[in-house]
Amino acid sequence: MSKRTEGKVAFITGAGRGQGRSHAVRLAQEGADIIAVDICESVDGVPFALASEDDLAETARLVEAEDRRIVTAKVDVRDLDGLTKAVQTGVERFGRLDIVVANAGIATGGSSLEDMDSKTWQDMIDVNMTGVWHTAKAAIPHIIAGGQGGSIVLTSSVGGLKSYPFCGHYVTAKHGVIGIMRTLAIELAQHRIRVNSVHPTQVNTPMIMNEATYGMFRPDLESPGPDDFAPISQMMNTLPVPWVEPEDIANAVLFLASDEARYITGVTLPVDAGACLK
Repeated sequence: MSKRTEGKVAFITGAGRGQGRSHAVRLAQEGADIIAVDICESVDGVPFALASEDDLAETARLVEAEDRRIVTAKVDVRDLDGLTKAVQTGVERFGRLDIVVANAGIATGGSSLEDMDSKTWQDMIDVNMTGVWHTAKAAIPHIIAGGQGGSIVLTSSVGGLKSYPFCGHYVTAKHGVIGIMRTLAIELAQHRIRVNSVHPTQVNTPMIMNEATYGMFRPDLESPGPDDFAPISQMMNTLPVPWVEPEDIANAVLFLASDEARYITGVTLPVDAGACLK
C-alpha cells in the first residue's frame, strides 16, 4: 500500500515538541517532506517553558531518520512576515506545498474573564487565533499555485466546542479557530483545498503536564504532581483515561491530510476520549 502523504510537503507550526513534533514525524513516516517552525523561546505570562532551538533540531533529526527532508525556522506565529518567509524558503527547496497544520499555541489560565488583565487576553488571542490565521494566510497562495488541491488542519481544542471556567481567553480563541476553519473551507473549496479542525482533550505534552497545571487543578495540595492531576483530568473525559497521547492527535491529522479524507471539509473532529459528551 502506498504511503498516504507520499510526495507531498507539509508546513507545521509549533513543531519543536509535543503535538507539533508528533505531526511532523507522523506525516514524514507516510512520505511527506516538512517545513517546521517554532517560536523556540518563552512567551511572557506562559507559566512553563516553551520549546527550544534544540527541541526543533531534535524534530528535524527525527524527520530525517524517516528518510525525509525538512526545513526549520525559528518563527513566532504572531509574525506574519516571518511565517511568509519560512514558507517561501521551504517551497523554494521542495517545490510545492500540500498540507498545513496550524498547531502552535499557548495555555494560560486561573483567572475569570472579569479579573483577567488585558495583556493575558491579548497574548492568547494573538497566538492561538490570529496565529492560526497568519499560518493559513502565509501558506494558501502556495497551495493554490500548485493546482493540486490540499489540506489545512487547524488545531483547536475541546475548549473550542464547549466552555470551561477560568480560561475564557483560551476558550474564546479556540472557538475563533472554528470560525476561521469554516470560512476557509468555503472560500478555498473551489481550489480543492479542504479545511478542518481537530479538537483534543488533555494531551500528554508539556503544555498540560507541568507544575502550573497541577497546581491549578489541585490547589488543595502543596506540591501536586501528575498522579495527583490524573483523577481530576480523567473526570473530564468519558473514556477511562486522564489524557491522550500526541500520536493520537497526529493520526487524526494524518487522516485529514490524506486522500482518505478527500471529501471531508469544514469538519470539527474531536479526539477527546468523550470529553464533549460531558
